Amino acid sequence: MNDQVRTETAAEAAPPVTGEHAPVTDEEIFRGHEGGKLSVAAVRPISAPRDLSIAYTPGVAKVSRAIAEDASKAKRYTWADRLVVVVSDGTAVLGLGDIGASASLPVMEGKSVLFKTFGGLDSIPLVLDTTDVDEIVETLVRLRPSYGAVNLEDISAPRCFEIEDKLKEALDCPVMHDDQHGTAIVTLAALRGANLVLDRDIKAERVVISGAGAAGVACAKILLAAGVADVTVLDSKGIIHGGRQGLNSSKQWVADTTNTAGLTGGLAEALKGADVFLGLSGATIDESLLGGMAKDSIVFALSNPDPEVHPEIAARYASIVATGRSDFPNQINTVLAFPGVFRGALDSGARSITENMKLAAADAIVAVAQDDLGPDRIVPSPLDPRVAPEVAAAVAAAARKDGVTA
Repeated sequence: MNDQVRTETAAEAAPPVTGEHAPVTDEEIFRGHEGGKLSVAAVRPISAPRDLSIAYTPGVAKVSRAIAEDASKAKRYTWADRLVVVVSDGTAVLGLGDIGASASLPVMEGKSVLFKTFGGLDSIPLVLDTTDVDEIVETLVRLRPSYGAVNLEDISAPRCFEIEDKLKEALDCPVMHDDQHGTAIVTLAALRGANLVLDRDIKAERVVISGAGAAGVACAKILLAAGVADVTVLDSKGIIHGGRQGLNSSKQWVADTTNTAGLTGGLAEALKGADVFLGLSGATIDESLLGGMAKDSIVFALSNPDPEVHPEIAARYASIVATGRSDFPNQINTVLAFPGVFRGALDSGARSITENMKLAAADAIVAVAQDDLGPDRIVPSPLDPRVAPEVAAAVAAAARKDGVTA
């Protein structure tokens, strides 16, 4: 009893956390979103009749006529060519699930803020009040003259795969579902960084992915493309393997392509002897399972806001631990990827985003952190101003090499 009293007294006497690490209050959060987080600003002032005649009528008619005669001039005389639309139907928002289009809008506004802040790109959020795949595709096809690239966001699986595939087929501009490919890029970058710290070869590792949704499938694909020796993926029913029935198309790809050892069962069977755990499902993990992993294991518990296992607990078993949160070391955040990826794609005039462009983005992220790598710093800070320009340059070079530029 006395020990308990002393502990409580010490906690009460501890000074409050202040400064940038102080907890954010609800009042601050709602105040920061009041009225939205975006506005449209004119790039040239209108302060005299002459300015008005140039920006609008009668001068603007000359520009419209020129574009009508030569549609390619829209790239020079409008903002559409470098405008990213952030598109969601609100069916898989953060860890909140299917909350609808209106409730997803604050997230999409935030994404647009990040595009501008880190990539220097203008962006507009578009939330669509439909979950029909063809309606979403048709809407974006009809809006094509208004934008230059599509960032799909928070759309549930497996519909997100179908929407992205159909849009890439129908549109002549970059299209990327960030929940899939942004997550995959930064995960690969983090794994490369961790292996540099541990002096280990990514090609000799076995990775276990908990979660077979958009992010899980995309991570499996990029890790295999990067040469990871073996990937095992689990969904809510356990390990996905060749003998399982009733799999949708994306999970069937997983069954056909991963799990070369033919494992069956659940997380205990998958993690035994594994080198890397990648959590993308929101499911909690019994810490005893981590004890069965290989020596110097790596744990990426990326579910937000609650990681699959608390990083302090994971650190008892793993040499390197990462989360998706900013209040623990090694935050794996897609802001390291998407601003630079889209900037590089648009800078190069790319018509699409290729696998090599994604791999180049991951390599560029690691390169920024290379001089200061450590167990608690396997990727750069999301606020590092070097990241987006380096990623953009690498992505643009890969686009030109792949021959997808205009």
